[in-house]
Amino acid sequence: MWNEALMHAVEKTKGNIEKFGDLFPWTGIEGGDYKRSDHEDWTEGFWSGLLWLSYEASGDPVFREAAIRTVNSFRKRLVDFKVLDHHDIGFLYMPSAVAWWMLEEAEEAKRLGLEAAETLLKRWRPAGGYIQAWGPAGDPQNGGRIIIDCLLNIPLLYWAYEQTGDSRYRDTALAHVEKCRRFLVRGDDSSYHTFYFKQETGEPIGGGTHQGYTDGSTWTRGQAWGIYGFILSYRYTQNPLYLETSRRMAAYFIDRLPEDQVTYWDFDVPAEEGTPRDSSATAIACCGILELAGHLPEKDPDRIRFESAVHRCMKSLTENYFTSDDPEAEGLLRHGSYHVGGGMSPDDFVIWGDYFYMEALMRLVKNVPGYWYERKA
Repeated sequence: MWNEALMHAVEKTKGNIEKFGDLFPWTGIEGGDYKRSDHEDWTEGFWSGLLWLSYEASGDPVFREAAIRTVNSFRKRLVDFKVLDHHDIGFLYMPSAVAWWMLEEAEEAKRLGLEAAETLLKRWRPAGGYIQAWGPAGDPQNGGRIIIDCLLNIPLLYWAYEQTGDSRYRDTALAHVEKCRRFLVRGDDSSYHTFYFKQETGEPIGGGTHQGYTDGSTWTRGQAWGIYGFILSYRYTQNPLYLETSRRMAAYFIDRLPEDQVTYWDFDVPAEEGTPRDSSATAIACCGILELAGHLPEKDPDRIRFESAVHRCMKSLTENYFTSDDPEAEGLLRHGSYHVGGGMSPDDFVIWGDYFYMEALMRLVKNVPGYWYERKA
């Protein structure tokens, strides 16, 4: 099943190259087409990542050529500092520039990745002791905010440290992930989407949400970011606290899956007819749980349970959400959600869902991870 799904995903991605041209798919619209972006959001790197994954899956040079074109546009984005006043630099530059470096050791890609890491480093707020999620320093609304999504951005800093030996990257990443562990993960292993601190002192104010159901609920995509982000921090640091945190968050996630194994957009939202799912949250969690399982002993009961859950989730995504039955649809996964409460794509294709679905397939079929850490020979 996984190999056939991967080949369908590669074929659909190839058909989208000419359609998208120099633009980037973002979220889906009625009729199956993607809205296009010209480096106007945090999502563009996932299209580059789909192209690189498709190249690894197929060896077809058309994917390599298209991926390199996207990387070249990311250089201009950095020079122009276009929509970069946020922490999602890792989402943008790891599946694009850093991926090229990982696959071919292209020096220009490495330089671009390191410049991107320097841009992310500038979001460190020493007075508060965190990486600010959104907006400029001192912003009255967002100046003291962290969000759980950042756990998938700080691997850019770990990678930069490995390339340069510059301890600024490592020290910033370590301080921020520890802040996330202490304040974003609740005692019952659920998570806040966001947490606020006093900008001047770093004194904690409280947790809340931006895209979840309520401040005290658990936004499913945020929980998935936590699962994957903490195990990536474990891979880079070998700190057992991060392995344990990822393990606990994964157990919370799979214990609350609905009957068809694909999450609603929030674990605490009433599950009624028409309540939006978030297939992207499930795809992200599958990638994170597969990474987590690889760090557990082969006969560990959690490893067996986690891998079984991933197979159930991926089977449902492939049979019930994947668009292999619709050659005209540009997206891979139906029923992703972006920001349900804000009315932004509550039930659409979302490009990050497509990327993580293909990453999960690549892990299952070829034992090839995504682009969040260097592959070791």
